Amino acid sequence: MPSNSNLVEFTQISPNKSSPRSSTVSKITIHHCAGVMSIEDLGRQFQLTNVSSPASSNYGIGNDGRVGMYVDEKDRAWTGSSTANDNVAVTIEVSNSATGGDWPVGAKAMETLYDLCVDVCRRNGISALNFTGNANGNLTLHKYFTATVCPGPHLESRMNTIVTSVNKRLTACS
Repeated sequence: MPSNSNLVEFTQISPNKSSPRSSTVSKITIHHCAGVMSIEDLGRQFQLTNVSSPASSNYGIGNDGRVGMYVDEKDRAWTGSSTANDNVAVTIEVSNSATGGDWPVGAKAMETLYDLCVDVCRRNGISALNFTGNANGNLTLHKYFTATVCPGPHLESRMNTIVTSVNKRLTACS
């Protein structure tokens, strides 16, 4: 059974989940919050059940770089508009540093994203991330599963940087 990240500083478990997930974790899917949010704000959003599309994610990263947990890794978060992907992916929502435009993400949140990806990979036996630019890689984007700009141009343009940074850290600790 998967454990959860020790990087978590705030926990607010969402009712919007399926328990347990039906598959082993083998992917990470990155999303953006579509706004500047704290991990507490994100936790409140994932408590909403009376909306047309209740949502959640396993983790969230605030603009300040702190990590929140909303769905245990043993459970499937309702994040990516794809039950199949959500069953194999740890999903991470990342706060933007500004609203609109290319949906930028600040340096603190990016550094934490690298750390969280390394942690998820280590605990789930993922030896390296690969980004293929489609749903076949083990680092995927929300937009591969539904018509959305998520995770935004800023994060999407940094996928290869994320892979390089995470894989370098994974290799250094092997």
